[in-house]
Amino acid sequence: MKIVVIQGPNLNMLGVREQNIYGPMKLEQIHAQMKEVATQNGVEIEFFQSNLEGEIVDKIQECYGEAQGIIINAAAYTHTSIAIRDAISAVSLPAIEVHISNIYRREEFRQKNLIAPVCASSVIGFGPFGYHLAMMGMLQIMNEIKAAQEAQAQAQQAQA
Repeated sequence: MKIVVIQGPNLNMLGVREQNIYGPMKLEQIHAQMKEVATQNGVEIEFFQSNLEGEIVDKIQECYGEAQGIIINAAAYTHTSIAIRDAISAVSLPAIEVHISNIYRREEFRQKNLIAPVCASSVIGFGPFGYHLAMMGMLQIMNEIKAAQEAQAQAQQAQA
């Protein structure tokens, strides 16, 4: 099983930008922690970061047939990108969105979320720990899907 983690604009600047909002942890540190959890659970994980909307859309589309889940922090595109929303919807994979800060306690323009309605869940406002929570949630979703598929296969065998 494979999870793809997609990071949007300016997340490559974590640990440098607005530490009072996003904290001192760098993206590489977050990814290292996520990789550790993935390894412990026998799951492949891939990381991708881009400041460009089209590249994020392309990466989401590449997940179709290649991954079983997406964890995404679309960052500023959360509030503006119909294209990213449509790509998540199109691939029909479970997706969990992450936001380091609580977007609903910030500026009014950040409170509009176009991504959430097409995601299985959202983890918002837990700082970098939100990525760990998203990993736990995605592992749970993937296990439930696997169990449902196995039950369906057993039912089909019993009918044959």
